Amino acid sequence: MSTAKKNIDDFRIIVDKLDYAFQPIVNTRTGKLFAVEALIRGYQNIGFKSIPDLFDNFFDKKILYKIDLILRKKAIEKFNHIKIEDLKLFYNLDNRLLYMPDFEKGNTNKILKQLNIKESAICFEITENGSMQNKLMVNKMLNNYKSEGFNIAIDDFGTGISGLELLYLSEADYIKLDRFFIRDINKDSRKKLFCSSIVDMAHVMGIKVIAEGIETTAEYYTCKDINIDYIQGFLISKPTLNILHIKHTYENIPNLFKNDRRNKTNNLIDKDYIEYIEPLSINSNLHDLFLYFKEFPSNNFVPIIDEYKTLLGVIYEVDIKKLSYSQYGLSLAQNVSFKSKLSSYIKPSLSIEVAWGIDKTLEMFNLRGNESKGIFVTKSNKYIGFINVNNLLSLSYKRNLEIAQNQNPLTKLPGNNQIDKFIQNSFKSDEVTHIVYFDFNDFKPFNDYYGFRQGDRAILIFSELLQKSLRKSAFVAHIGGDDFFVGFRGKKFEKVYKKINQVQQEFKQSVSSLYNEEDKKKGFISTKDRFGINREFKLLSVCSAIIEITKYSNQSNFDKILGKIKKDSKLTDAPLGSSILM
Repeated sequence: MSTAKKNIDDFRIIVDKLDYAFQPIVNTRTGKLFAVEALIRGYQNIGFKSIPDLFDNFFDKKILYKIDLILRKKAIEKFNHIKIEDLKLFYNLDNRLLYMPDFEKGNTNKILKQLNIKESAICFEITENGSMQNKLMVNKMLNNYKSEGFNIAIDDFGTGISGLELLYLSEADYIKLDRFFIRDINKDSRKKLFCSSIVDMAHVMGIKVIAEGIETTAEYYTCKDINIDYIQGFLISKPTLNILHIKHTYENIPNLFKNDRRNKTNNLIDKDYIEYIEPLSINSNLHDLFLYFKEFPSNNFVPIIDEYKTLLGVIYEVDIKKLSYSQYGLSLAQNVSFKSKLSSYIKPSLSIEVAWGIDKTLEMFNLRGNESKGIFVTKSNKYIGFINVNNLLSLSYKRNLEIAQNQNPLTKLPGNNQIDKFIQNSFKSDEVTHIVYFDFNDFKPFNDYYGFRQGDRAILIFSELLQKSLRKSAFVAHIGGDDFFVGFRGKKFEKVYKKINQVQQEFKQSVSSLYNEEDKKKGFISTKDRFGINREFKLLSVCSAIIEITKYSNQSNFDKILGKIKKDSKLTDAPLGSSILM
């Protein structure tokens, strides 16, 4: 018996002692089960400290691919016993399979054929952290699996140095954001900004995003806010060895979504803007496609869906016109021996979830509008319709009009309507909120002395300073005149205080440029006050009042406390804070 054969037999016995636990991956809004991830269990019982140690051992003995096929079959067989329709299995691939001398194409298809499982039910997870030295081999493996109809997910996205390159090579269907970025994302503005940017990029590329390791309600709400598609973690369920514990829907998620105390508005899309274009099933053949364009001559493309109404992509008439109008095109399409599957003609489609609202829809289209005739609309990944370019332009005009009506004409910042909404939501939020009011000191004398143009310049200097310093981490608005508003969520008072104090000092330095050299040197201007009496007024500065609001705060005290600390803040150069108590 060869050494390799003996190693395989020995490790087959070891593999028999391993099992797979499944962890649910669910829709962020509905809690409906979308997929399960297969996670190896029992490796400690056979003398390994971790899963990487286990696979390192297989790799060193050059039997990684053979053992992986045994494990793969074990996971797929167990997955097949979960009696829930339209379910995917996420299975982790070790990139080092490429370096095994016996690596070959088609073995997974044999397993699936035996079990009567479609290739689209399997998603292979490729990690950033594995060996990416031989990019050509990685690309070959990914293309093999894609061509066979399997989905591809990039696991632990953001933790490796080759993430964007792997994303480009793989043409992935899914990105899984690593737990590092999800942990306390509600408290870390940089994590939120990073993840939000990745989500936007992924959606433009037609990629869905999964957040790994969600454990708290606050993390869930932040992931929902930045439009992450699917979630996975202890908040939903721990991995389970017993498939009977896997549910069709995890009710705590839709309950969290419905009971969001922040009551955010989504600028929902009016259904009148969405037209229903009759889709075609992926199980149709080329002959059905020819007949479709004859039956619907005004349509120059058709959305393609699977048996569960999931949007898979779009086929354009121009791509099949040459064949359909050829002398033998129709006969060939009717011939069962002719390869007439639609999959080879499908192109990626630009799509949005209807719950994302108008702003996200317009943003997505603007990023790729020159490549698209419109944008498809889904609900929980199921096709519901299409918004054409004309309707998108109408939506854009309507939205811009709404924004213009609710923003300050000078600074273009949100105005009082948005401020009122922010304050109301602050009293409903589970997060600590800090509201900051800014008011210029001695602005009227400056405005009268130097003129309203210089007064407007002072206001614009402060507006630009606020946006540059705080807009990424806070809600910045303009009440009117020289009064401004900033709202922070989930920040500690000490951090807010430090940021506000910094803004006040920077403004004091920046605004001095508006004075002539004589007044700047004196440090004051001499002019009449509101009573007509000549007085000396210091150079412009800004005072601030900070109010801390928690879910236990009493809203009836708000105006009284605000008025008091705004008055008191005039007496100091530093931010003055308070909190609204029960």
